[in-house]
Amino acid sequence: MSLTVKFGVSTWLWTSPFQTSSIDELFSKASKMGYDYIEIAVEDPAIIDGEAVKAALTQYNLKAIVCGAFGPTRDLTHEDPAIHQNCFKYIEACLDFCALWDTKFFAGPMYSAVGKARMVFPEQRKQEWQLAVENLRIVCEMAASRGLEIALEPLNRFESDLVNTAADVLRLIRDINHPAAKIILDGFHMNIEEPDIVAAIKLAGDLLIHVQVSENYRGTPGTGQTNWAAYKEGLEAIN
Repeated sequence: MSLTVKFGVSTWLWTSPFQTSSIDELFSKASKMGYDYIEIAVEDPAIIDGEAVKAALTQYNLKAIVCGAFGPTRDLTHEDPAIHQNCFKYIEACLDFCALWDTKFFAGPMYSAVGKARMVFPEQRKQEWQLAVENLRIVCEMAASRGLEIALEPLNRFESDLVNTAADVLRLIRDINHPAAKIILDGFHMNIEEPDIVAAIKLAGDLLIHVQVSENYRGTPGTGQTNWAAYKEGLEAIN
């Protein structure tokens, strides 16, 4: 990772779902605040006019990051292959947005459904892990065909039972074994799951391409208990 720090803000801070009617208000706000990027949370591609977003990015001098939303109908570890196909269709639409908006990667916890946090037998866990690996390899091919990468995000234990830490996502990427597979780390989840923030960032290393930050309670950075010096130390260490 080459540490070129650019700051952005997520559309989730102000609205859900993001849609065409949200563009001017949110992009104007982000631009006036001095952000370089706006992270667009694509919950429903059908309600977003991609060309309108592209024009607004130019108008407000912003660059885009695209992140996904993965619920029960977009679960690559589900036993029903039809659910996988629905997820692939959604990811394809998001990747098309990435290409249109000159975004280099698509980010999110796309390995499983958010909120899928259970106690399951080891054999089921193994089967679901293998489904994630095989299906994400397909997603990597979809991304690579467009010159893009994917950034896989660990979630805390209350939101996922598959990938919770930097070590987990690194193991997943090694099993996927595709150059398009990279890492996004979210400080909110890290503050719950990682005993050592510096070590987690170092472990992600060159695979880390995006970092999301908020306070330990999802609030504004600097208003909570987060050890920001640890993030600085970790990111500088992998530069």
